[in-house]
Amino acid sequence: MLRVVLLFLVCVTVAQAASPVWKISQGDKQLYIAGTVHVLAQQDYPLPKPFELAYEAATTLVFETDMAAMQGLAFQQALLQAMSYHDGRSLKTVLEPATYQALASFASSRGVALEAMDPFKPAMAVMTLTLVELKRLGLGEAGVDAYYYAKALSDNKNTGHLESVNQQLSFIATMGQGREDEFVQYSLNDIETLPEMMRQLKQAWAQGDLATLNRIALLPLQQQFPAIYHSLIVQRNQAWMEPILSLLDSAPTELVLVGALHLVGEDGLLEQLAKKGYTVEALK
Repeated sequence: MLRVVLLFLVCVTVAQAASPVWKISQGDKQLYIAGTVHVLAQQDYPLPKPFELAYEAATTLVFETDMAAMQGLAFQQALLQAMSYHDGRSLKTVLEPATYQALASFASSRGVALEAMDPFKPAMAVMTLTLVELKRLGLGEAGVDAYYYAKALSDNKNTGHLESVNQQLSFIATMGQGREDEFVQYSLNDIETLPEMMRQLKQAWAQGDLATLNRIALLPLQQQFPAIYHSLIVQRNQAWMEPILSLLDSAPTELVLVGALHLVGEDGLLEQLAKKGYTVEALK
């Protein structure tokens, strides 16, 4: 799992948030934007109260990507295609022997045969082992996105998305490209420290503690893998600003749900909205 969170805070209202949900407004324009965690434990529910307040106020929920398409068979097939080698290379041939052995040892300790993942790129192997570890830690429940997508369908609320599943897939497929050994070593360290990392991340997320999210997640990624930081955070945030501004210009009130790591810092959505003159305030 990559440590991805957000950087320097300029707005006082953002820095003192203490909530995972924010109200964005300017005159009679408004929407809500919430930071999400994609996997949770059963005891993490019910979610913090601001989520439900924003949900009740919204007529439309907007997710990072097309949730229906992401759950479909076509996306799963496209994911396997994009995350596999088709040119004679394999997981074993692209990694140095010591790196491969470290990955194999960890996989074996979790009951996974790394040989079965040999056609995959390192990013797919790392993602698979991270999910195995999360499940082992009891973090197998649906995250905030899936929870509210199901709730929106049940309540007949409108849904939308900021990017297509193919766009999201293109970002994931290139993770660690050209620095495969460093990527795997960094990710293995993250997986091994996952219990304490997730405890800190979830606590900071629930409290809207952006400074802690920044310190333990975003800065390490930005410093060690600037290219991944740029593609996963900066490029996507820049692309999302246009549809978010369009939502603010529309009459209905929307709740936008994105990974918490997209919200803070000088490249984060909250600061970008504040720079455009919008009031950014935590929903209590």
